[in-house]
Amino acid sequence: MPRLAQTAGLTDVQQEILSTVREFVDKEIIPVATELEHRDEYPQDIVDGLKELGLFGLMIPEEYGGLGESLLTYALCVEEIARGWMSVSGIINTHFIVAYMLKQHGTQEQKDTFLPRMAAGEVRGAFSMSEPALGSDVSAITSKAVKDGDEYVLNGQKMWLTNGGTSTLVAVLVRSDEGHSAQEAAAAPHRSMTTFLVEKEPGFGEVRPGLTIPGKIDKMGYKGVDTTELIMDGLRIPANRVLGGVTGRGFYQMMDGVEVGRVNVAARGCGVAQRAFELGVGYAQQRHTFGKPIAQHQAIQFKLAEMATKVEAAHAMMVNAARKKDSGERNDLEAGMAKYLASEYCKEVVEDAFRIHGGYGFSKEYEIERLYREAPMLLIGEGTAEIQKMIIGRRLLEEYRIQG
Repeated sequence: MPRLAQTAGLTDVQQEILSTVREFVDKEIIPVATELEHRDEYPQDIVDGLKELGLFGLMIPEEYGGLGESLLTYALCVEEIARGWMSVSGIINTHFIVAYMLKQHGTQEQKDTFLPRMAAGEVRGAFSMSEPALGSDVSAITSKAVKDGDEYVLNGQKMWLTNGGTSTLVAVLVRSDEGHSAQEAAAAPHRSMTTFLVEKEPGFGEVRPGLTIPGKIDKMGYKGVDTTELIMDGLRIPANRVLGGVTGRGFYQMMDGVEVGRVNVAARGCGVAQRAFELGVGYAQQRHTFGKPIAQHQAIQFKLAEMATKVEAAHAMMVNAARKKDSGERNDLEAGMAKYLASEYCKEVVEDAFRIHGGYGFSKEYEIERLYREAPMLLIGEGTAEIQKMIIGRRLLEEYRIQG
């Protein structure tokens, strides 16, 4: 194991899981990632391998067929997977947010129906908050559910679904104004939102009556994983597929899931930064200029020192945020800080590794070119850096309010 980004206090089971995942990443992901990414090809063989390892059930309780592991174990696994190829970590992250929301907020019938099949990787999750016009302003969503007998009819357009095509269960946040007057809904928009559990066939086009997944969005990076829109036009969902069985709680359920997601994005930033450091420190020892390896030039050593320090700091903050959530405490401040720092540092470490590669960093033959296109996604995924700073600032003012 390398010197950087070690985690103290892990159990033997955690260490065994992590070494198994690292070995899988080194053998099955790193050798093929760049080629698959350039083709924008879904990594089916890799996903099948992760399913065999039981990773789709990592945090799902043992009573539902999962491994019942902590958020820390999961985050450290994500860090390893993102070190190999960030897109693969995206495939399991959205699955886990939905599984976590079901575990925390689902009815007993919903847990019994979905969690065992999610643990086995048979049902694959995606979740949907964003819409084309709103970005980070979740309270402004316009997608709507209207009650009709024992069912709800959903209409609207959602955006940026990771796993939108391959998933078979989507947690969708929409507005449901029943029990609220128009004035109440306008005054507290987050209280009139509901999460629906929408089952569908994998694929593109009309995947069930009233539900269309138009196709993959073509992206700069983060390829392989499918990112899509979702269009609901008279989509009928039975009342027993309201998450938790009660309307009006969707915003809080989603925010709980997003806290887990932010730790995950921090872990991805840590993993990508680690890989960029590995590539930079390796290349610096092989490339010669002025009669010696460039690693012996002070300018390059300074870069390596800064990169390694950032890798170490981001990992420590990510681990702290995961442990806080695992202890049952509120971790929105720590998760926001970890996500913000890890994504910013990731971008900087990747850029320094890119500079160390010189002209070759611009060549598609070198892995750093892929990382350079992947890192920016972390600056906007699960809430932009600016949104993280707003969350951090508000929480700090709560904690440090002047008395009297």
